[in-house]
Amino acid sequence: MTASTACVIFDIGGVLEITPATGCVQHWEERLGLPPGAVNERMGDVWQAGSLGSISEQQVHEQLAARLRLDASQVEAFMADLWTEYLGSPNEELIAYVRGLRGKCRLGILSNSFVGARERETALYGFDELVEQIVYSHETGIEKPDPRAFEAACAALGVRPESCLFIDDLAVNVRAAEAVGMQAHLIEDNAGTIARIAAHVDAGRR
Repeated sequence: MTASTACVIFDIGGVLEITPATGCVQHWEERLGLPPGAVNERMGDVWQAGSLGSISEQQVHEQLAARLRLDASQVEAFMADLWTEYLGSPNEELIAYVRGLRGKCRLGILSNSFVGARERETALYGFDELVEQIVYSHETGIEKPDPRAFEAACAALGVRPESCLFIDDLAVNVRAAEAVGMQAHLIEDNAGTIARIAAHVDAGRR
């Protein structure tokens, strides 16, 4: 049997990680006596800078302290809660399936991320051993659905868009992937996603 020429590229949050909202920001607003929405209103530009890698983790912490008037221990606790929500829990079934694909097709990750994500996700989930390349927005400075994000993932893997199946939990990103020539799948459940991947990998063997 010939090896598949197919490539599968995954999002992380909502795909390889199960990331339900924990309400941690709302909890902190209540704890600090802030009105609803105040944290993101004050920190929005910092969150964006962290997503694009134009600010360090230390600078994020400094801005949290200054803008929300937190002491060092509160900053540490706030960020711990935020990372707990961000990292969620592993999608064990899908990760196990992807592990079984190694050597059968090309594998990558394309994720809108936050400064510090690579270190934490490597330590918790070992995504660097699951796929060949991980393209994080905080390292490239480009977020999905920007076409350049998908082009960067293809370039990192050395593949053509038309050979790729992209898996995401947001329809806007699925449409953007299709616009650059990829096939794309909106994850709704593991069974449907696994079936779609299997069909793509099998097609790459023909």
